Amino acid sequence: MLDQDVTQALTKALGPERVFTDLATLDLYSADETPRRVKPAAVLFPASHEHVVALMQIAHAHNLPVVPRGAGSGNVGGALPVVDGLVVSFECMNRIVEFDPSNRIMVVEPGVVTEDIGQLARTRGLFYAPDPGSGAYSRIGGNLAMNAAGPRAVKYGTTRDHVLGLKAVTGDGKTLTTGCRTSKGVTGYDFTRLLIGSEGTLALITEATVKLIPTPETVATLRLCYNSNRAACEAVERVMNQAVVPCALEIMDRRSIEAIRSTGAADDLPFGTSALLMVEADGPVRDVPHQIAALKEALKGEGLLEVREGVTREEAQALWTARKSLSHAVKQYAPLKINEDVVVPVSKMADFIDFLDSLGHRYPFPIVSFGHAGNGNLHVNLMVHPDDPEEMAKARTCLKELFETVLNLGGTLSGEHGIGTEKRNYVDMEIDADTLAMMRRVKKLFDPAGILNPGKLFPDA
Repeated sequence: MLDQDVTQALTKALGPERVFTDLATLDLYSADETPRRVKPAAVLFPASHEHVVALMQIAHAHNLPVVPRGAGSGNVGGALPVVDGLVVSFECMNRIVEFDPSNRIMVVEPGVVTEDIGQLARTRGLFYAPDPGSGAYSRIGGNLAMNAAGPRAVKYGTTRDHVLGLKAVTGDGKTLTTGCRTSKGVTGYDFTRLLIGSEGTLALITEATVKLIPTPETVATLRLCYNSNRAACEAVERVMNQAVVPCALEIMDRRSIEAIRSTGAADDLPFGTSALLMVEADGPVRDVPHQIAALKEALKGEGLLEVREGVTREEAQALWTARKSLSHAVKQYAPLKINEDVVVPVSKMADFIDFLDSLGHRYPFPIVSFGHAGNGNLHVNLMVHPDDPEEMAKARTCLKELFETVLNLGGTLSGEHGIGTEKRNYVDMEIDADTLAMMRRVKKLFDPAGILNPGKLFPDA
């Protein structure tokens, strides 16, 4: 229950139409894509940077936890509310503040849908490169919080690589302006890159200046079928050790292919297919055929069953059908998908997928992996029944073994989904105690009272 004085202060600062404490709204905003639910004390809908400054000053004065929220589409609990805390939903801060094609930049508020940035950029022959799978509905603020990526990251990088500057509000209500509007700039510390990926634990981002690039003239797509996961992974390693960098390089393992067969999306795969690669190249029309030829050469090798090429938009869409149907298809195995987006060096990916096969034989639930092979970023999905305590206990044991193996191979616990509540207790497996202590001191500088998205990102001290 929110104190009446606090409710009045928030209502005065934001307006009565932006402060909600009714049970229906609290219930609606009590969860993200994780299965847990926590009812907040209030849900706030700021419409401006000034609103965010005011609400953070009030929250700081009353020591109230604040949880920022975009579309609530994250699956690691990054937007999970805190008991007696405030949820700050940025869906009303959805303006494209400025579009400057001459300088290839766009200034956006955090509530802008990610795909809307790309659509507007394309009207002037420009391109916003980050392409998370949730881009049609996720908000740019959530992408910034988690440093989201997607298939094109293998060539173009992650969200962090396409942001020039930010405006944000700290835990005690101070305004930060970071970065610049130019592609080069080294004045002061790089707070822009620090805030991106910090999961709303340092400051609330209210504005971002993103950079755009020219739209590639054309894109060509390959679908390749292999008789084993190892053969596909070795092909990926060959691709990433030659001169042509694909703009997408995706992998689906044997379990993934079994899942999509039931939907009919894999009816045209050759007999014996146990792994599938989707590869794209983009660029000038005159250059892409040469890229495709080089990629085909690198992708040849033992275990290759078929190469299919799509050059028109319709053909390329047909080739991507299997990959796009996957997230829905795997739910046939079990109602809960524990989705871990771990990363290993590309040279270790074959060993890692062999390890995942062994896990699948040792645990009583399906383990499905697919993802961004060119980065070594695999989405490992444990398909479990949340109402089975014994199965869930085994899933926790499996996760620990999974993370230990990832780190032993020189990898990292998350590539693009973030840490949130779901992985925070594993973070000290990767980050040493002295480094974690320094990170906590940085957190305290930005958020003296520790009220910004508490219980996320780090294990308890």
